[in-house]
Amino acid sequence: MIIDITISDLGVISQATLPLGPGLTVVTGETGAGKTMVVTALGLLLGARADSARVRSGSQASWVEGRFSLGASPEVLARAVDLGAAMDDDELVLSREVQAEGRSRALVGGRSAPVSALSELAEELVVIHGQSDQIRLKSEAAQRDALDRFAGEGLKVALASYQEAFTRYKDLAHRLDELTTKAEQRRSEAEELRIALADIEAVSPEPGEDEVLKESITKLSNTEELRTGIAQAKAALSADESSMDAVDASGLLESALRALERVASFDSSLEGLRTQLADATYQVQEVSQALSGYAASLDTGSGLSLEDSHERLAAITGLIRKFGPTLAEVLTYSEEGSRRLLELDRDESTVDELAREVDSALSTTRERAAELSALRQAAAADLGDKVTAELSALAMPTATLHVRVESDQPLSSHGVDHVTVLLSAHPGSDPLPLGKGASGGELSRVMLALEVVIAGSDPVPTFVFDEVDAGVGGASALEIGRRLDRLAQTSQVIVVTHLAQVAAYANNHLLVVKDTDGQVTTSSVAVLEGEERVRELARMLGGMEDSHTALSHARELLEQTHSVSRR
Repeated sequence: MIIDITISDLGVISQATLPLGPGLTVVTGETGAGKTMVVTALGLLLGARADSARVRSGSQASWVEGRFSLGASPEVLARAVDLGAAMDDDELVLSREVQAEGRSRALVGGRSAPVSALSELAEELVVIHGQSDQIRLKSEAAQRDALDRFAGEGLKVALASYQEAFTRYKDLAHRLDELTTKAEQRRSEAEELRIALADIEAVSPEPGEDEVLKESITKLSNTEELRTGIAQAKAALSADESSMDAVDASGLLESALRALERVASFDSSLEGLRTQLADATYQVQEVSQALSGYAASLDTGSGLSLEDSHERLAAITGLIRKFGPTLAEVLTYSEEGSRRLLELDRDESTVDELAREVDSALSTTRERAAELSALRQAAAADLGDKVTAELSALAMPTATLHVRVESDQPLSSHGVDHVTVLLSAHPGSDPLPLGKGASGGELSRVMLALEVVIAGSDPVPTFVFDEVDAGVGGASALEIGRRLDRLAQTSQVIVVTHLAQVAAYANNHLLVVKDTDGQVTTSSVAVLEGEERVRELARMLGGMEDSHTALSHARELLEQTHSVSRR
C-alpha cells in the first residue's frame, strides 16, 4: 500500500504531498489542473520511462518520493533488503529524480539503484490502468496474464510445473543438438587429442624429470673435474696407505686421539674432549668412504650417458613448447586430455541415450502443457461469465465477454495456448478482439470489470485508474463507482476522475487546485473533507458549487453512495 507521495516540480505541480490511505482515494480537479501528473508521478516511482519535458519550466529537476507499506508483500521486502534499502519497520521509500537535461536517478530506501529495480518492485505492488494500459490489454501476453491471474493458485502451480519440465526439455534438446550438429568438430577434436596424447606417451616424462636431467647433464659434462676434485679431497682426508710420507686428516686425528687418551685418566674433565675427538675421527672416515663410493660411481658410469641425457631433455623440452610452459602443465594436459578423449569417444552412445531422454522430457512437457490448457479452458469460461455479469451493470447490458483458449501453439515458456479476449457488443453479433470490438470507454469498463473479478483470486496491493470512467455518466457512473468501492475492500484503489458519481464513493478525496497569475500556472493538492468535499462534488455535478440545488444534490449523492458502500 502507498502511504503518501511527494511531488516537486513535475508539470504544473510545484510542490505537493498526497496522503493516500487504505480503501478508495479519488483525485479530482478542473481540466488542466494537473490530475494526470499524479499518475505520471506514480509511473516514475514504478520505473516508467522518464520524460524531461515533464520537468516544471524553470526548474533543474523533478523529484517524486513515495512511502510504501510492505506488510502484505514479504517478497518485495526481501528484494528491497537485497538492494541495500534502509527500512523503517515494513515501510519502504522509493524516490526518482528526472533532470531537465534528461538524466534520471532512482533511490530504493535511500540507496542508489537502477531504474529497472523500481520496475521489478512495482510488479508486485501496483497495477496502473490508463490509456497506455488499455492498449496493453489488447496484447496476447496481457490477456493470457489476466486469465492466469484469475485462475488462481492451482494454475500458478501447474504453470511452474510445466515451466520446470519445459526448461529441462530445452536444455536436453540443446545438448543433443550440439552433439549432432557439431559431430565433425568433436571428431576433429578427438583426433587432435589422440595425436597429442600419443606424442606425450612416446616420451612418458616423469614429474620434475627435466630438472633432474639438467642436473645430470651438468654432472656428466664435468666428470673429469669431479674426479680430480674428489681425489684431492679424499687424499686430504685419508691418504693412500702405500704413501708413507703423506699427511692426511684421518691420520692426524688418530694421533691426536691416542695422545689425549694417554693423559685423559689423569683428569676426568678431558673425557668430553676425548669423545668429541673420537666422533670427529669417525666422521672424517665416513666422509672419506663416501667420497670413495662417489668416485666409483663416476668410473662405472651408471645412468644415462651425456648424449642420451641431451636427447631425453630435448624430447621433454619439445613437449613443453607444444603443450605448456612447464612440464607440470604438460602432465596436467595429458590427464585432462585423456578424460576429454574418453568423453568424446562416448559421444555415440551418449547421443542415443540423450535422444531417449529428450523424447521422455518432451512427452512430460506435453502432458503438463495439456494439464495447463485444461485449467485455462475451465477458467476462461468462468472468467467470461463473471466479467459479462459485471459489464451488464456497467451500462453494457447486451455485451458478452468471451475468453478463447486455442491450444495449438508451439511449446513455449507459457505453454501451447493462444489466449484471446473477445467482446460481442450485441446478441447475435460476432465476437471481436478488444482492439476492434470496443471503444475507448468500453475498453475502460472491460478493464475495470476484469480487475474486479480477478481481485477475488489474485488481489493486488494497489490499483491506479486514470479516468476509467471516461465516456460514461449517470447510473453507469454510479455502478463504476460501486465497483471501484468493492475493489477497495481488498486493495488500495486510487482513481483520477471527473465524475462526481465516482468521487462520492471515496473515503479519501484529493483536489488538484490550479492557480495562475496570467504568466505561470501552479497547482497544489488539498485534502477535502466536510463541506469542502460537498462543494467539489457540486462543481463536478453541474459546475455551480454555490447553488443550493447543486449542494443538496451533492449531499444526497454522498448519502446514497455511503449507504451502498456500507452494505
